[in-house]
Amino acid sequence: MALLDWIAPESGLRVDGDGVRLRPPRAADYPEWRELRAVSRAFLQPWEPTWPADDLSRAAFRRRLVAYARDREVGAAYPFFVVRAADDTLTGGITLSNIRRGVAQTGSVGYWCGKPFARNGHTLAAVRALGDFAFRTLGLHRLEAACIPDNLPSRRLLVKAGFAEEGYAKAYLKINGDWRDHVLFGQVSPLRAPDGPDEGVSV
Repeated sequence: MALLDWIAPESGLRVDGDGVRLRPPRAADYPEWRELRAVSRAFLQPWEPTWPADDLSRAAFRRRLVAYARDREVGAAYPFFVVRAADDTLTGGITLSNIRRGVAQTGSVGYWCGKPFARNGHTLAAVRALGDFAFRTLGLHRLEAACIPDNLPSRRLLVKAGFAEEGYAKAYLKINGDWRDHVLFGQVSPLRAPDGPDEGVSV
């Protein structure tokens, strides 16, 4: 089976974690995604880029899906929705992005969690599951993440997920309209560095 066949959403790509499942976003997710993002807006906005005026529109969601598919096709990023395994309820999202091959074999982790599901362990389980996918299935050597210094829950989550604090970047990302400093985190694969994706691993 070709790589592009199994990374397409319709092929059933999924990553199972502790009480959660990661799967690619699909068009049918729009109503649930819109509702969760809408009720979580004030909770999320301090930690995210400024939302465009049409961010919650169906057209904007379609554009997201097109961009996600393009990134998957070239192996640049793997965006997932995080759903609760027990009932398939959407709890948030997580993305492995900015994947660099060659001598780096590195990717960046970003995530969000809807306010109704915060502090319930879903995002921690998702980060751990994504790490396993990145290291075992994709054969990456290293993962990176960053968060605003005063986002203490995110800092604690990354440490619990196996990341180590590595540095501090001034004016690193433009968040909620301002260039914000970030604490930088990294995690190196516990596996021996492979030449590529593990042959025997499926998701």
